[in-house]
Amino acid sequence: MKNKIKKILILLFIVICFVGVVYYFYKVFIWNKSLNDNSTLKSEIDELVIMEDDEESNNKFNIDFESLKKKNSDTVAYIKVNNTKIDYVVVKGKDNDYYLHHNFNKKWNVAGWVFADYHNKFDESDKNIVIYGHNMKNGSMFGTLKTILNKKWYKNKKNNIVNLVTENGEYSYQVFSIYSIDSEDYYINTKFKNNKEFDKFVKKIKSRSIYNYKVDVSGNDKILTLSSCIGTKGKRVVLHAKLIEEN
Repeated sequence: MKNKIKKILILLFIVICFVGVVYYFYKVFIWNKSLNDNSTLKSEIDELVIMEDDEESNNKFNIDFESLKKKNSDTVAYIKVNNTKIDYVVVKGKDNDYYLHHNFNKKWNVAGWVFADYHNKFDESDKNIVIYGHNMKNGSMFGTLKTILNKKWYKNKKNNIVNLVTENGEYSYQVFSIYSIDSEDYYINTKFKNNKEFDKFVKKIKSRSIYNYKVDVSGNDKILTLSSCIGTKGKRVVLHAKLIEEN
């Protein structure tokens, strides 16, 4: 009887180990497929995003929004952060969950896509445009946003400007605050009662910065916020920049 029970336990152990191994390789397969799918997809999309120098209009980018919106009507912008791999077309869903696990083609994907907060309107009325992306280990999406916390990055003046392009025009934002923080809702607030409330908000997020950019920000300004997870304890890496130029 004891031998029979022992054999059953051994068999059960073997089955559990087998299932565990199969599940592990399945997860690896899904992970790699998601990354490969998004890599291919980004290459296709990049053909509709052209960097250029137009001296007459002072434009730096030529974004074919018409074609992009035919592929995905949720397209709202293009974002570029110097000396990172953040160079993406931005989408906006009906909530902040959908694009956590769906890519630009609206197919399920563990890496998701770079997306804007669903509260944002992109009609030039937003006081705080918030854009999210997963911290992917291969550097895709917002996987390199944590680079902003490195002294070499934030002391390089070429990295002080973040470019955002929408159908309404091109916008340059000057970085004024960078930091990491526990997960919270405060810094992703997009609605403010008045400029006084917004002024209090920007003073708070500016005071969190690990580096003093010496950039004046007030309640009359408009800002851009980039956010991604960092590490495994729910912390976030955050960048704030104020609008300084639009074309």
